[in-house]
Amino acid sequence: MQKPTLTIFYQFNPWNPTIGGIQTLIKIFIKYAPSEFEVRLVGTGDDPSQPVGKWVQTELAGKEISFLPLFNLQNDNHRNLIPTSVKYTAALIGRNFASDFMHFHRLEPTLFTRHWQGEKMLFIHNDIQMQMKAADKQKSILWRRFPQAYFALEKLLVGQFSQILSCNTDAAELFRQRYPNIAERVTYIKNSFDPEIFYPLTKEEQVAQKTKLSVNMGLAEETSFVLFAGRLHPQKDPILLLRAFASLKDLSVHLLIAGDGELATEVRAEINRLGLSERVTMLGVLNQKELAQFHQISSVFVLSSAYEGLPLVVLEALACGTPVVTTRCGETPKLLTPESGLVCEERNPVSIADALRRVLLNPEDYPMEFCVQAASPYAANTVVNQVYNQMWQSWEQRNKSNAIR
Repeated sequence: MQKPTLTIFYQFNPWNPTIGGIQTLIKIFIKYAPSEFEVRLVGTGDDPSQPVGKWVQTELAGKEISFLPLFNLQNDNHRNLIPTSVKYTAALIGRNFASDFMHFHRLEPTLFTRHWQGEKMLFIHNDIQMQMKAADKQKSILWRRFPQAYFALEKLLVGQFSQILSCNTDAAELFRQRYPNIAERVTYIKNSFDPEIFYPLTKEEQVAQKTKLSVNMGLAEETSFVLFAGRLHPQKDPILLLRAFASLKDLSVHLLIAGDGELATEVRAEINRLGLSERVTMLGVLNQKELAQFHQISSVFVLSSAYEGLPLVVLEALACGTPVVTTRCGETPKLLTPESGLVCEERNPVSIADALRRVLLNPEDYPMEFCVQAASPYAANTVVNQVYNQMWQSWEQRNKSNAIR
């Protein structure tokens, strides 16, 4: 029996340690793909000795997929002089990877896909409006310097998509208002986490693992850990987090920073400037299983972002039973309950430090089971299966219509 083909487009190599919710979500869509689908990924390579622009059969997350690297990219955790999105888009010129279903996670590559036949879906991962308005324009995405050009490009391209899926309800509503003629195609979609990786430990296991980590790091056994995980990028504002942590002045609390990015050097300099070298550890890039282990033993996960969609890392923390402290951005404040975390009404060091202090001093107010409960509707085996079911129904309907003709 013929299988429907899904082709996913994004500028990364899924076998490399890479940071970002988009990359994680794509891996989840591959891992939880039903056997009825054939899955292909158009990404990037990292080995100059391997050919680019050719399909290879390989395996990812236990699934057989077809993979095509458009070009080689050594480190996608850092920005280059020429944006990777520009290189990726240019590499699609003159090609046609049309298939039954196509998932796009950036708008720019679809500039050259309008004539491709098949159902195209665009995933929106940030609140675009807030992204354009955020501070530090000189450090953020290139489009922030040319917002009118971005929205003109968006207007030109959105008509080709059968569905526009946003993990942020505000962004979805703005899309409907901006493009009323395709409003019915704009849908809110839950981001998701992998429940096979992110789950809570028993209390005994948690204490044992936390004690082991404290001893290995040369810290007191009663140390409490605060975890940040994400790209070291102006969007996530790790510098703000460091200034908030410095004002805690509690030597029994240790900050763990998982990730890498263009601000890594600046983050290290700020740690030294604030005298935090004994209280902060930079973990670098972690794979999903390694990250889960830190979620499971942390007392609180913290997010200091200027703008967001719905960060997968928040869902992963909650799924491990860890409460969340977040700035008021993206979808996170809407899913947190009073028993699973706190939202900082002001995005400044004092507000974030006060929220962290409240969670650290009152852990009984944020029970593990309430955190897990907040995350449970976002489990991949539920969310991703719903998307594939809709795609399957669309494919069957299309085949029936073609048969009648």
